Amino acid sequence: MKKYLLPESGSFYKANLHCHTSLSDGKRTPEELKEEYMAHGYSIIAYTDHDIMIPHHELTDDKFLALTGYEMEINEPKKAPFDFIKSCHMCFIALDKNEDKQALWHRVHYQYGNAVNNRDKVKFDDSIPDFERHYTAECITEMMQTGRKKGFFVTYNHPKWSLENYNEYMNYHGMNAMEIYNHGSASIGYDENNGEVYDDMLRGGERIYCIAADDNHNGGDKNSRRYDAFGGFVMIKAERLEYNTITDALVKGNFYASQGPEIHELYFEDGYIHIKCSSADRICATYGMRRARAAYDENGKGITEASFKIEPDTGYVRIMVYDKSGKYAATNAYFCDELFEG
Repeated sequence: MKKYLLPESGSFYKANLHCHTSLSDGKRTPEELKEEYMAHGYSIIAYTDHDIMIPHHELTDDKFLALTGYEMEINEPKKAPFDFIKSCHMCFIALDKNEDKQALWHRVHYQYGNAVNNRDKVKFDDSIPDFERHYTAECITEMMQTGRKKGFFVTYNHPKWSLENYNEYMNYHGMNAMEIYNHGSASIGYDENNGEVYDDMLRGGERIYCIAADDNHNGGDKNSRRYDAFGGFVMIKAERLEYNTITDALVKGNFYASQGPEIHELYFEDGYIHIKCSSADRICATYGMRRARAAYDENGKGITEASFKIEPDTGYVRIMVYDKSGKYAATNAYFCDELFEG
């Protein structure tokens, strides 16, 4: 029986799930970002300004959806210049359009940049004490789990820029997804391609998704290769461009991450995972064990599909589609016990 891993019906919507505006430390207003991103084929932006959750539903129309969110950071308590300090960053995206209260709020601390001047726009539950942040795995896990309990989609962001390594991120539990690619970090020179981090987490027992995002602040020349926008995105497949329909697709994993290549179809049937995509140089499958498979363009014409055998004991499989320039699309991981059930 054919089991669709990306829904058979619906449309793909291009989304940036990590974004900063002039309300915190970005250089564009929310309205300006909508205009710029729509001009590049985007239908969705999650506005995730630092430490302040401010909805922008007034920007939503029949061609554009503004998701409500914010980013939190927890810094290592170390007496050193910031360039030497580890820092964990997470985005929280509200799953319900009507959610307008920020979780894990502190009435006094943690805002910086222009966020300080916009803190009065934040709504929060006044009956809950101020949340104190501590750079520990226990506190970060608590933040992730609290965010999810309160109805947020939680992502773990840019581990390379954050100076975090295996010893840190393997002790974080509760995220929905991690950034397999962060374009803002990559645009200034970081190797923010985090496939190995994703595999570490998956092989360590986490069942999470992967996203690509811009983390844009838009401070440079938009005609330069250094510009931190339009480089990492997710393609969400859903029936309609409506808030709760899109966030439901996020929770179900009905999306893939990309730097450019497109995935048109993805399904599992008779022990094989099948993928159809835009013209590719190679298509690679990574498993939850010491196994990998690849299909290559052998004649220079590009390949647009591949099939990979899946054994029930492989743990999981995820697929990467690379174009000739090296840009890739990445599927979420699919777990064999779920693929073979039923």
